[in-house]
Amino acid sequence: MTWLYLDTDTPLGVMRLAARACEGQPKGLSGAWFLDQPDLPELSQAWRSQPEHPVLNQARVELADWFAGDRQHFDVEFAPQGTVFQQRVWQQLRLLDFGAVCSYSDIAMAIGKPKAARAVAQAIGRNPLCIFIPCHRVVGRDTALTGFSAGLPRKHALLRHEGHRYLGHHARVRRVENTQLDLPW
Repeated sequence: MTWLYLDTDTPLGVMRLAARACEGQPKGLSGAWFLDQPDLPELSQAWRSQPEHPVLNQARVELADWFAGDRQHFDVEFAPQGTVFQQRVWQQLRLLDFGAVCSYSDIAMAIGKPKAARAVAQAIGRNPLCIFIPCHRVVGRDTALTGFSAGLPRKHALLRHEGHRYLGHHARVRRVENTQLDLPW
């Protein structure tokens, strides 16, 4: 199997956008990772730079529009690879509106597996389409940032981009309601 990719600048660092080039595979965006993410696949002979690939270019343009505030959802076709359970979780994440947040247990309930919050968290951690499948919108039940494969400072920035206020980058920091005033000390 061959991977086609292009690297693109974002306000939060360079991202690698990837699509699989294999007969019988769905055509679409298969991967989107920041270059310093631990789950970024290593380049090998199976990877080819394809800066003119139509799906990758569409994803690059839509991502730039999203960061510019000109778009709130993505239209590029997705083709992430995962188990049936992971696909259900990722599909549920795609239903989250721009600016919405939910908890792992909310996702578990929504997919009909109310006791599977930990399995949901694992599926979210394996999301291969950072930002496109908005796993950054999943926070702890108490609104704490929790984890994020691209790093908590990026999760903080993505949530801020969508209108949420957090006064720190550590996992236990909780969202500040927009009606609350910042104290001067």
